[in-house]
Amino acid sequence: MGGVDFTALRLSLQVAALATGICIAVGLPLAWFLARRRFWVTEVLSAASMLPLVLPPTVIGYYLLTALGRNSVFGRFLEDRLGIHLVFTWQGAGIAAAVMAVPLLVMTARAGFESVDPELERVALTLGRSRLAVFFTITLPLASPGVLAGVALAFARAMGEFGATLMVAGSIPGRTRTMPLAVYDAVQSGDMALANTLALILTLTSMAMLAVFGWTTRSIRS
Repeated sequence: MGGVDFTALRLSLQVAALATGICIAVGLPLAWFLARRRFWVTEVLSAASMLPLVLPPTVIGYYLLTALGRNSVFGRFLEDRLGIHLVFTWQGAGIAAAVMAVPLLVMTARAGFESVDPELERVALTLGRSRLAVFFTITLPLASPGVLAGVALAFARAMGEFGATLMVAGSIPGRTRTMPLAVYDAVQSGDMALANTLALILTLTSMAMLAVFGWTTRSIRS
């Protein structure tokens, strides 16, 4: 039986942290837009943001691999002009995990923003506050329970992502092999004891993260 590879756990935490940051940067503005705007573009964006929930992760991974690889204009621009290589890197895995996790943040944060009375925002605007100031001082604090719940779900989803990250980053020991991939490799090699141990570590780590986020959310509400 092989030993437990804690490098895989570190990589999983790195990938999940990067993915969560991307989810916050992209998902929060999108969730606010979907909560506050009502026209046909909103429905199109809403449907598009939910696609990772219904499409197989390998399909999402294939699209990302096509977009980020050298065979695409964007991929060649990143590599040749900016020197950024994302395919077969943990950063690429983070992007893939973010795409798979962002629907959870968008859905939950959108519900949080929709629970905020728009009249409070309009009153603040009439008092001379900028829209950005209103968002950070009124909208976001009032919607924070839903936003934090979305962040927790996104982080946990990114920790457990398998298919899309495998397509984009592969399973390179010490570089891109995260915990879910390590579990898969252990099963493939017949080392069920190691697979059980890795699966338990991943489960307990995810539960601990969700518990921390849950405690933080309850503290804000009280």
